[in-house]
Amino acid sequence: MEVIDHSSCVCVCVFILGISFWYRGRLNPQAYEAVEPVDLDEFLMSQLRSGDAELMQELGEFPDDDLGVELVERECRTLRPSVPEEGVELDPHVRDCVQSYTQPWLVVSRRSIPRLNFLSLLREKSPSLAELCDDTARTTLTSSDFNLRALQPDRRVENLLRFSSPEELDRFNLEARSSNRYGELFGLYPPTDEDDAVAIRPIPDCPKEHFGQRILVRCQAIKFDIEIEPLFATMALYDLKEKKKISENFHFDINTDQMKGFLRAHTPHTDASTLARSAIFSISYPSPDIYLVIKIEKVLQQGEIGDCAEPYMVLKESDAAKNREKLEKLKNQAEGFCQRLGRYRMPFAFATVNIMSAINSTLERDTSDTDSINGKGTMEKKGLPRRNSDRFSMMEDNYILSGFKPALTVNCVCWQEGERLSDEDLFKFLADIKRSSGQRRVKIIPGYLKLEVSPVPETVPGCLSPELIPVKPVSEKNPRPVKEVLEFPSSEVYVPHNIYRNLLYVYPLRLNLTNRLTSARNITVKIQFMSGEDPSCAMPVIFGKSSGPEFLREVYTPVTYHNRSPDFYDEIKIRLPARLTEKHHLLLTFYHISCQQKQNQTGSWLPMLNNDRLQTGQQCLPIILDKLPVNYSLHSPEVPPAKWMENHKGLFNLELQAVSSVQTQDSHLERFFTLCHALEGKTMFPIRVGDEKISENMFEHELKLSIISLSSSGLEPLVLFLHQVLDKLFRLIMQPMVIAGQTANLAQIAFESVVSVVNSLHNSQELAKDHQGRNCLLATYLYFVFRLPDTQHEIHTTGTGGLMAHPESRYSTLTRATATTVGFMLLQSRIRSSSNPDIPAPQSPDDTEVTNILGKVHTHKCNGLNLPGSRMTAAGNISNTSQSSTGSTRPTNRKLFHEELALQMVVSTGVCREYVYKYAWFFFELLVKSMSQHVSQLDKKAVPRRNRFSDRFKDDITTIVNELEQAEKVNISLAFFLYDLMSLMDRGFVFQLVKNYSKSVNISTLISMRLEFLRVLCSHEHYLNLSLFFSSPASAPASPSLSTSSQNSSSCSFQDNKIAAMFDLSQDFKQRHYLTGLLLTELSTALDMESEGSVTFNMLQQKAISATYSLLCAHDLDQRCSRPEVKAKIAALYLPLVGIIIDSINYLDFTGTALHNKGKSGGPEEDPDSITPINQSVAMAIAGNPFNTLARNALVSVAGKTTNMLTAETSRNLLMCFLWIIKNADQNLVQRWTVDMPSSQLNRLLELLTICISCFEYRGKQSSDKVSTQALQKSQQAKARLEEALLGGIGARGQMMKRVGGNDRTLGQRENLRWRKDLTQWRQTNDRSKAELDQEAIISGNLATETNLIVLDLLEMIVQAVPLADCKDNVVGGVLRVLLHSLTCNQSSTFLSHCFSTLRALIVKFGELLFEEEAEQCADLCQKVLHYCSSCVDGNRSQACATLYLIMRYSYSSASNFSRVKMQVTMSLASLVGKSSDIHEEHLRRSFRTILAYAEEDTEMQSTQLPSQVDELLRNLNSILSDTVKMKEFQKDPEMLMDLMYRIAKGYQTSPDLRLTWLQNMAEKHNGRKCFTESAMCLVHAAALVAEYLSMLEDHKYLPVGSVTFQNISPNVLEESAVSDDILSPDEDGVCSGRYFTENGLVGLLEQAAELFSNGGLYEAVNEVYKVIVPILEAHRDFRKLTSTHDKLQRAFENIIQKGHKRMFGTYFRVGFYGSKFGDLDEQEFIYKEPGITHLPEISHRLENFYSQCFGDEVLEMIKDSTPVDRKKLNPNKVILINMTCPFFDDYEMKDRLTNFEKNFNLRRFMYTTPFTKSGRPRGELNEQYKRKTILTTMHAFPYIKTRINVIQKEEFDLTPIEVAIEDMQKKTRELAEATHREKPDAVMLQMVLQGSVTATVNQGPLEVAQVFLNEIPADPKLFRHHNKLRLCFKEFILRCGEAVEKNKQLITPDQKEYQQEMKKNYNKLRENLRPMLERKIPELYKPIIKPRIENRDSFKRHSLRRTQDENS
Repeated sequence: MEVIDHSSCVCVCVFILGISFWYRGRLNPQAYEAVEPVDLDEFLMSQLRSGDAELMQELGEFPDDDLGVELVERECRTLRPSVPEEGVELDPHVRDCVQSYTQPWLVVSRRSIPRLNFLSLLREKSPSLAELCDDTARTTLTSSDFNLRALQPDRRVENLLRFSSPEELDRFNLEARSSNRYGELFGLYPPTDEDDAVAIRPIPDCPKEHFGQRILVRCQAIKFDIEIEPLFATMALYDLKEKKKISENFHFDINTDQMKGFLRAHTPHTDASTLARSAIFSISYPSPDIYLVIKIEKVLQQGEIGDCAEPYMVLKESDAAKNREKLEKLKNQAEGFCQRLGRYRMPFAFATVNIMSAINSTLERDTSDTDSINGKGTMEKKGLPRRNSDRFSMMEDNYILSGFKPALTVNCVCWQEGERLSDEDLFKFLADIKRSSGQRRVKIIPGYLKLEVSPVPETVPGCLSPELIPVKPVSEKNPRPVKEVLEFPSSEVYVPHNIYRNLLYVYPLRLNLTNRLTSARNITVKIQFMSGEDPSCAMPVIFGKSSGPEFLREVYTPVTYHNRSPDFYDEIKIRLPARLTEKHHLLLTFYHISCQQKQNQTGSWLPMLNNDRLQTGQQCLPIILDKLPVNYSLHSPEVPPAKWMENHKGLFNLELQAVSSVQTQDSHLERFFTLCHALEGKTMFPIRVGDEKISENMFEHELKLSIISLSSSGLEPLVLFLHQVLDKLFRLIMQPMVIAGQTANLAQIAFESVVSVVNSLHNSQELAKDHQGRNCLLATYLYFVFRLPDTQHEIHTTGTGGLMAHPESRYSTLTRATATTVGFMLLQSRIRSSSNPDIPAPQSPDDTEVTNILGKVHTHKCNGLNLPGSRMTAAGNISNTSQSSTGSTRPTNRKLFHEELALQMVVSTGVCREYVYKYAWFFFELLVKSMSQHVSQLDKKAVPRRNRFSDRFKDDITTIVNELEQAEKVNISLAFFLYDLMSLMDRGFVFQLVKNYSKSVNISTLISMRLEFLRVLCSHEHYLNLSLFFSSPASAPASPSLSTSSQNSSSCSFQDNKIAAMFDLSQDFKQRHYLTGLLLTELSTALDMESEGSVTFNMLQQKAISATYSLLCAHDLDQRCSRPEVKAKIAALYLPLVGIIIDSINYLDFTGTALHNKGKSGGPEEDPDSITPINQSVAMAIAGNPFNTLARNALVSVAGKTTNMLTAETSRNLLMCFLWIIKNADQNLVQRWTVDMPSSQLNRLLELLTICISCFEYRGKQSSDKVSTQALQKSQQAKARLEEALLGGIGARGQMMKRVGGNDRTLGQRENLRWRKDLTQWRQTNDRSKAELDQEAIISGNLATETNLIVLDLLEMIVQAVPLADCKDNVVGGVLRVLLHSLTCNQSSTFLSHCFSTLRALIVKFGELLFEEEAEQCADLCQKVLHYCSSCVDGNRSQACATLYLIMRYSYSSASNFSRVKMQVTMSLASLVGKSSDIHEEHLRRSFRTILAYAEEDTEMQSTQLPSQVDELLRNLNSILSDTVKMKEFQKDPEMLMDLMYRIAKGYQTSPDLRLTWLQNMAEKHNGRKCFTESAMCLVHAAALVAEYLSMLEDHKYLPVGSVTFQNISPNVLEESAVSDDILSPDEDGVCSGRYFTENGLVGLLEQAAELFSNGGLYEAVNEVYKVIVPILEAHRDFRKLTSTHDKLQRAFENIIQKGHKRMFGTYFRVGFYGSKFGDLDEQEFIYKEPGITHLPEISHRLENFYSQCFGDEVLEMIKDSTPVDRKKLNPNKVILINMTCPFFDDYEMKDRLTNFEKNFNLRRFMYTTPFTKSGRPRGELNEQYKRKTILTTMHAFPYIKTRINVIQKEEFDLTPIEVAIEDMQKKTRELAEATHREKPDAVMLQMVLQGSVTATVNQGPLEVAQVFLNEIPADPKLFRHHNKLRLCFKEFILRCGEAVEKNKQLITPDQKEYQQEMKKNYNKLRENLRPMLERKIPELYKPIIKPRIENRDSFKRHSLRRTQDENS
C-alpha cells in the first residue's frame, strides 16, 4: 500500500510541475530556455554498451562515410565527346575549358538508405478490407407469427464459458488481437502534401547542352514541271519580329543519280553526312513570326535568273511529248554548263513557310514554361517532360508547339530576283506576306515542295550533331542521316557552356565594283581558311554542302549574272582550330567567271586574331590588285604596300559570327582569364593583354582590376563561362602569389568578386530560383562542378622575370569507407585514451589483426613529392597547426580552402558582408562540399572526428553562426548547413551551434523559424542516433557531461517513480535527446500559445504538428526500424509527446463526427444550450456528459483562455502520432504509466481515445480518401490563407516564395521526397477510377481497423491495471464508455470480434460492479449489442449474441440485476425498432434463437431458472419484433406509421419504460419530418408519464402532481394518468429504472419539449412548459439553469411580440377513405394537420401519389369537394374524399380565444361549408342560394402526438338564402373594420377591401343583395327578424364604408386624388341607393307584444336550423 501511495505522490508532483511549465509557456511563449546539449561524440566513445551498439548498427551506425565524394561520369549524348583535334598544344584557357567540359562531375553524395515505395507497400501488405456491414440487401418478412425454435441458430463462439481464469481469457484475447496486425501504421495514412516542406533540398538538374523546342523537318520532294538540271537547296529559320536569322543553313538536294552525274567531274567523293534530307531545328523562343525559308540554287549558266527560269515557266509536264526536242536541248546545255562551271552556283528560287501554321493552325498558349531558357530549367514543369532542354521564352506571346500536321505542300515557289538577295530584302518580303495575308506580286515557278514537319522523337537513329559527330543511338544500318541544325537564339540564353564547340560563320554581304571600269560582272568569292601563306596551307575545315565532301578547303559564293555590285546570301561554316595563331587568316579571292571559258582574279584577306582576340562582327575589306605580298597574313589588309583597287577603299563587306565555348567574346572575361593563366603558366614579362603590355610591377594591380571588373561583364557571357570564372576565383582565394619576393594575397579581393557574382546572378530577373530562393545556376555549379582548387604548390616568381608553377595533379577517384571501417573506428574510439584522444592506447593482437584485415590507408608523407593518389595528405596532418605566417616569402603550411573561405566570411565587411549573409546558402554549401573533399582525403582511422578540423576553423564557424544578422533570410540555409556538418564534424560542437542559434533567434516569427530550422535538422538520415534513441531512458545525466555510473540495462526494467517522468518533457530529456527535445518543446509552445485564432498561430501549430508527424512517418516506414525492439526504443524517445497531446485535448477538432455515447460523469452538468432537440444521445446524457466535450469550450473560456481549435486534418495528424507511440511503445511501460496516473489525467486519456475513434471512423467508399471533398476544399482554403500569410512576410519562406514568383513550386526530379502524390493513388481529383476507389476503400478501412485496435490495446492495458489502481469503478465505467462509442461508429468485422471479446472479458471480471454502478451504461450496452444482433454479417451477429448471453448470465447472479437487464433489453429493442429503418428482423430472430441455444447448452445453469427466464424474455422480444413488419410496410406513409407507433405505445400503457421509449421513438420520427410541435407533444406526454411515477414515489411540492399539472399545455396529457399504483409498484425491480425516471430526466424531457415548441413557433406553450420546470430548478437552487431558463422565456415572449399575427399555424383538412382495399381505414374520416399555407392541391397530390403507388392509378379516385358522400354511387374499390376545414368555435369560446395562438391551439372542432340549391345545383341566384355547415369533432385536441386524428362526431346546419346574405354582409363589415382600424394601416389592403364594397360591379355586390332581400318586406312573418337583421347589417356596413373612405383620404399619395374622388363618389351613390331600403322598418317588430330580449340572444343558427327543419317537413 505504501508503494502505491508513494508512486501516486510522485505522479502528482510531476503533474504539478507540468502545470507550472504549461503556464510558463503560456505567459511568455517566446521565452526560449536553452538546454545544454550532450557531447554526443564523447558519449558514444565512453558509454556505448553492446546492446546499444547493436541497435546503433541496425540504423546504419552513423558511418563516417555518410557523405561520400564520388566522381560521376558525365553523360555524353554524342558517340564521342566534342574535343579539339589531337596533337595540338592548347592555350591554357582552351585547355581549362576542354577539361571543364569533359571531366566527370564531382558529387558529394549522402549515404543512400533504401526507401520504401508507398504503392508497393500497399500492394504487398494491405490485407483485404475487413468486412463492413452492408445493410443494402434485405428481405421483408410478411408474417409476424414466428416460432423461434423452428429457426436454425448461428454458429456459437467457441470457448465462451470454458476458461479457467480471467488472466487466461486476457491472454487468449491478446494473442487474437496481435495476429494479422498491420506493421506500419503510417503506411495506411499517407503523408500530407509537402508543398511547404522546408526539409526538402531539391537536387539541381545536371548541366546539359541547351536545346529549345525541337522540330524535325524532312524534305520529301522538290518538283518542277520539267527536270533538266541538278538543283540544290538550303533551309533556315528566320524570326521576322526580331529581324534575325535564328538557325544555321541546312544544305540538301533531291537530285536523281542522273542529275548528280552531271557534276561528277567536280565531286571527287560524296560523304554520307552530306546526303541528309532531314534536319532537326531548335526554337528557344517560339513565336508566330518564325518562317522556314528554303532557297534553291542551280549551276551557273549564261543569262539572267529570269532567263534561266523561263523554260520552267513555259514548258509544261503535260506537253512533254510535244516539247521533247526542246527538253533534250535544254538538258544538253545544262550538262555542258555543269561540266565546265559545276563548282559555281547561281540563285534560282525560294519558298517560305510560317513554321507555326505548319505545326498547328490553332496555337496553344502557355506561359507556365517560359523560364527554362533563362536558366530556369531546374524546376520540373507541369505536364511536360522535365528536361534541361525544354526551354521557353519570357516574351508576351508564348507558344507550345503541338498538334503537328502530317505533311505540308508548298505550292508557291518564287523565282529569285538578282537585286533582292540580301536578308533585308527577305525580311521585307516576309513582312509583306504577313501584312497582306497573301503573296506579293512575284513570279511563281510552277512546282511544289513537299515537307514533313513533326516533333522530334526521343531517339533519332543516324543523327549528327552540328559538329557532325554521331548522336547516340548510332544507327546499325546506314540510313540517310539526320542533321541537328545549330540555333542562333533570337534572345539571350542563360545556360553555361557544357560541351566544346568552336565554330565560325562567315557571311559575305556585299561587293561594290560599280566605279571600276572593268569587265568584272559575274563575280564569285573563293573563301579559304589558311594556316599560312602557302596555297597548301588551306585547311580542310569548311563544312561542305550537300552531296559532296564533308569538309572542304575552299568554297565559292553563288554568282549573280552581270552584276557589278552583287549582294551575297551564302553562309560559310568553319570549324575553328583549337589553337589560333597570328598566321591563321581568311583568304578571299574574287573571280570574274566568264561563261566563255576565261576568268580574272583579285583578292583580300582577314587575319583571324586581332591583338590575340578572335575577330568577329562586320568587316569592310579593300581589294588588292597585285599578287599577295610576302608575310601578308601577319598584317591587316590596310598595311602592306601594294596596288589596291580604288585607292585602298573598303569594297567588300562581310560578317563573322563565332559560336564558341572557348572564345569568351567579352573583354572583361578575356582580360581576367589571360591574367590568371599568366599567373599559372611559364609566362615572360611583359605580358600582352589586348593592346596593352603589362610589366611585372603592374601585374598585381592589373590582376586585381580584372577581378574587380568581372561584375561589369555582360550577364550572358558571365553565365556562359560561369563555371570557369568561379573555378579561377576560388583558385585565386587559395593561391598566394610571390612576385619579386613580395607576397601578394588575392584572397580577399577574389572572395569579394565571388560575392559580387553571386549577387548579380541572384538579382537578375532573367534567372530562375528554386523554392528555397537558391539561384539554380549556382546550385548546379556547387552540386556537380565545384572541386577543391588544385593549388598544393605556391606560385612564385623565379626571380628572372617569370612565373613558375608545378604541374597540377588530377583528382583520383574517391571511394567511400565500408561499414567494416566504421566498425573499426568505433573500436578505436573506445580504446583511445580519454584524456588525449590523439594518443592511441596499446593495440591488442586482435586489433592488429583487424587492422591487417582492413588494410592500411596511405598515410606516409612524401618528402616534397605529391603523388596523384595522395594529394593534400599533408594538409590533413597539419590541420590543427597554425596557418602560414604573414611576411614569409615561402609559407611552410598550405592553406585549406574551407578554412580560407570561413575566414573570408568572418572578416568580410560592409556590403560584401551583407551579401554573404543574404546568400549564405551558397557559401554554406561551398563550405560543405570543400569540407567533404577534405574529409574524404583524411585517414579516418588516424584522425578522430573531433580532430578533423582545426580549432581556428571551428571558431570561425561559431562566429558565423553567432553573428547571423539577417536570421530570417538564412534560417533554412543555416539549417541545411548544420545538417551537413553533422556528417562531417564533431556532433557535440554542432549541437552547441544549434543551441547558440536557437537562443539568438528572438524575433516575432521565431517559432515559425525555429520550426523550419528544426524540421531540416530532424530530417537527417541518422537523426535517431543523433538523438541517442538507443540509450536507456533511466541513464539521463544530471549535468552536461553524462556520467557513466547512472547506466542501467537498456531493457524495460523501469523504476516506478521514473515512469511518469518519462512522459514529461523534462530538462533531463531535452539534454540527452537534444533534437527531439527541441522539436517537442516547439510543439508544446505552439499548442499553448495565446492568440485570437489568427492564421499565423494556426499555421504555426499546423507546422509544428506536421514536422513531428513527418518524422514519425519516416521512422515507421524506414526499413532499418522494422524490428519491434527498435520501434519500442524509438517510441520511448517520443513518450513526452503523449503528455503534450493529452494536455492539448481541448484543441482537437472532431466536429465532423458526433460523439454518440454519453453517460455519467462527475463533471458539471450540460449547458442546456448545447442540447440539440430530440437527439437520443444527448437526451441520454441528461444526467451528465462523460467527457464534457460539448461544454468544453465554455469551460475553457471560463478559465480565461481563448481556445485555438486545430483543423480536422491537423488533429488527425497529431492523433496519428499518439496512436503510433502507443502502438510501438513497450506495453509494460505504458501499463505502469496508466496505473500511476491521477484519475483526472486518466479521464482525459479516455476522452482522447474517444476522439481517436471518431476521427478515424470509416467513412465508406465515396469519401474514403484521406480527406473528404469538404475537407479538401477546407485544406485548399487553408493553403491559400497559408500562402497569403507567408507572402505577408512571415519567415524566410515568405521571402523565398516572393523571389521564386508564382505558384509553381514543383520540386525537382531527384529530390529526397518519400512519396510523390501525383505518382500514387492519393490524387485528390474527382476522376478516379473504380479500381482506385476500391483500393482507397481498402486502405481507409484498414486504417480504421488498426487505429481502433490500438485504442482497444490501450483500453485492455488500463483495465488489466485496474486491480492496482484506487478508483477502479470510475476506470471501468470510463473504459466501457469508450468501447460503447466505438460500437456506435462504423467498424469492421475484425475490430468488432476483438471489441466484443474485450466487452465479455469486462463483464466476466467486473460484471457485478457494472450492473450495480453503471446501470445506464449497461442500458447503452444492451442497445448496441442488440443492434449488432440484427447485422447481416454472420460473424458480427455471432459475437453480439455471445456477448448478450453473457450479459444475461452474469446479471442473473443477482435477481434485481437480471430483471433490470430484462427491462433494458426490452426497451433497447423497442427503441431500436422504433428508430432504425434498417432493422433486419430475420437476422434478429436468428440471433434470439442463437441466444436460446446458448441458454440450452449452458450446462452449469440448467439447474437454475435462467433458461426459462431467457426463453420468456426472448418470446417478449419476438412479439415486439412482429410490430416492425407492419412498420416496414408503412415506411413511406408517415401518417400510417405514426398511427402504428401510437398503437404500440398505447399497448405499453402498463409498462412505463416501454411506453416512454415508444413516445421517444415517435418524437424522433416527427422531428425527422420537421413536425416540431407533435415531437414536443410526445415529450410532454413522456414527461407526464415520468411525473406520474415520481408523484407515487415521493411527495414534493415542487414536483408536478402527476399528469394533471400538464393539462394547461394540452388536455390530451390526462391519458397518461392511466399509470396508477394498482398497475405499477415503484419498488418493483427493473421497472422505471431508466435514466428518465428521475427529476433530472423529467427536466431534460421538458427542456427538449420547450426547445421544440420554440422551433414550431408555439412560444406560448414554451411558457407553460417552463412553469413546470422552474419550481424544480428553484428547489435544486440551480441558478445557472434558472438564468438560462429565464433567458429562453424572454426570447419566447420577444418572439410573440415581434412576430404577432405573422405566425403561420397549421392548416387542417378533412380526409375520408372509402373502399375495401383501404382495409382498417375504410369509411374512416380524419382531420389531417398540415404545415401553414398548405393548399388543397398539395395534400391531394401527396396522397394521390402515395396511394397510386400502393394500389395503381387506374382505380384510385380523388374527390376534392365537400358534397355529401353516397356510398352507393362511389367506386367500390377505393375513393379518397378531401376538402379543407377551419377551426370552429362557439360564441362563448371566442371570449376566451382572443389571440391568434389561442385560436390555433387545443382544437377539437372543425367546420366546412357546402353550398346548394333546392334544384340540386350547388350554385344559384341570391334568393335561392342555401349553405350547409358541417362541424366535425375529433377524438383528441390538436396539436397531439399524431398529425391526423379520427373524427368521432358530425353535426350539420343549413342556412336559408337570407341567412347566407347576413353572413356575407357581416364578413364584409368585419373585413372593412379590420382594414380601417389596424395599428399600421396598409393602404393597398384598405383600397382592395373598399373597392370590393363600394365600387362592386359584379352581379352579387352589396347593392344587389339589398335589392333582392330588402326591397320589399317579406310576406312570411318568420322572416321578419332576418329581414331586420340584414337591414341593420347594411347600416353598419355603410357606416364602415364611410370610415374607410375617410381613412383612405389620409393614406393616399398626391397622384391618387382622382382615385379618391371616384371612390367618394361611388360611396355616396351607394349610400343614396341604400337609404330608402335601410329606413324602411317592419312595424310588426315594434309592437308591444314582443318577447323578452333574452330570448333573442340565442344564436340565429339554432333558430334557422329548426326553421329549416320545419320548412323541410
